[in-house]
Amino acid sequence: MAGIAVTELNSQSTEHGTAVRYTPAPGAEPLRLGRPLVVAIDGPSGSGKSSVSKEVARQLRLAYLDTGAMYRAVAWDCLDREVDLDDGELVEAAARTLDLELSTSPDAERVVVRGADVTDAIREPRISASVSAVATNLGVRDELIRRQRAIIAAHGRRMVVEGRDITTVVARDAEVRLLLTASEEARLRRRGAQLGGTQSAEDLLEQVVARDAKDSAVASFTQAADGVYTVDSSDLDFDQTVDAVLGVVHAAVSRPAGA
Repeated sequence: MAGIAVTELNSQSTEHGTAVRYTPAPGAEPLRLGRPLVVAIDGPSGSGKSSVSKEVARQLRLAYLDTGAMYRAVAWDCLDREVDLDDGELVEAAARTLDLELSTSPDAERVVVRGADVTDAIREPRISASVSAVATNLGVRDELIRRQRAIIAAHGRRMVVEGRDITTVVARDAEVRLLLTASEEARLRRRGAQLGGTQSAEDLLEQVVARDAKDSAVASFTQAADGVYTVDSSDLDFDQTVDAVLGVVHAAVSRPAGA
């Protein structure tokens, strides 16, 4: 995998989160400098979207948006305020009024809800078990998609955006659209390793396979739509997967218009 050039990182808090400006080292100018470059990455649970997307953002010197963290933040907020997740109207209202600060640096994950740092809390098993009730709420999706598009615009449309239905809904006009997938066996193995082996086989199935089945009712993230590239990482290690995605990005932006 190509090395990462030394860069200067400047961050500034905005109403949309943390704005990030990368100043590249000489000879390492960002791809499509001065022009939009949105890399939209879809994929099922455990496919490696987050870790791969962060590294791709680092190497391309782009901002990074984890849309899944936004749904998790809504779930945390509802549970913290004892909002009934079965009451769709209350959950939608929670999303529309959510006081959320979200870092968009691939090097500094930070999620703040109502002034509380919930970066680690939103990754807890209780949130993973509850987030589908939020993610399948169409009113919540409408609100968070609106916010996601605003964040992309606020960063000059130079961002890696990952999650579910990113290529088909959130950023269907992205310069690069990609589905990152992997076999069920590989995804379960990776998610188990990510959680430090603390989850049983049944818990992993619920968090990966069952959650995907629920979420697929309202989001398309298991099959590539027309014009969307596919990278299957089942037999690839992390560096190989990053290289494969970077290869797709370079191929997509170098393709003649209309090709």
